Amino acid sequence: MNKAVYAAGALCWRLIEGKVHVLVIHRTAYGDVTIPKGKVDPGETLPQTAVREIGEETGLSVNLGVPLGMSRYLLPSGKTKVVHYWAAFVSDEAIRTSQFRPNREVAAIEWVTLKKARTYLTYGHDVEIVDVFEKLVAEGVTHTFSITVLRHAKAASASAGDGTDAGRPLTPRGLDQAQAVVPMIAAFGPRKIVTSDAVRCVTTVAPLAASTGITPKRSAKISQDAFEEDRADPRAIIGKRVSAGKNAVICSHLPLVPELLREIALATGSVTGSYIRSAADLAPGDFSVVHLSATNPSSGIISIETHPNPV
Repeated sequence: MNKAVYAAGALCWRLIEGKVHVLVIHRTAYGDVTIPKGKVDPGETLPQTAVREIGEETGLSVNLGVPLGMSRYLLPSGKTKVVHYWAAFVSDEAIRTSQFRPNREVAAIEWVTLKKARTYLTYGHDVEIVDVFEKLVAEGVTHTFSITVLRHAKAASASAGDGTDAGRPLTPRGLDQAQAVVPMIAAFGPRKIVTSDAVRCVTTVAPLAASTGITPKRSAKISQDAFEEDRADPRAIIGKRVSAGKNAVICSHLPLVPELLREIALATGSVTGSYIRSAADLAPGDFSVVHLSATNPSSGIISIETHPNPV
């Protein structure tokens, strides 16, 4: 059985004269019209690949929005190609600063309406991704923001720190995990970082904070000590983040992760269920991204995607 080839991309979109347009590329070598995407490089994760490929093929700097699913098809080599897609809003600033130049891979980029994209794209699997996005447009949930719930990376025992649970440091593997999530979470464009005040959580988000320039806000309300002493308050943390409507990362402990995800569901009028429990089943350094409507978060959770730590 042939090993699958994995790739990632995004359906980039913007409003032109009040109407949704999506970006297609004209590929030089293949003479086709398709959605920008590319193969995962060694050591990359899917979100990281999607953002990099958009930048390389279109010159646009984007953040990932709602996942649009995946396409699966056979290559001439007989291998199966699996491509994961997200929606990606393109700001006016990204358009102004685009560095696109026609090259050996991409001859041209073009903004087209959803209607034109249906007949313009060369491949049926691309049209299926447009169909998924068009349903979101019809529901009025194209403008979104995300709340990423991150479980702290692998931690050492209390004896390796100051003797307290809150003082537990990360193990060498944990430090590697903290570095590994940086490009993954950065792909979603975080603007706020909130962390438990425990050392293992603060250290987990430190590389992300350094990379993004965001100063983390420490909170005892989502600490392990607070949870065990029945004084944790995940509702207060989540309420502020939903009200703010900005991409945020919240780093906490295993017992708090399901509580944080449940509070997101409650704050947005979403039905709770097994999908919340699945999203909360995180190993150290794993995270789940919850996508919400920026214009009407009370309409409920649009989707949740969970990413394992690659280390």
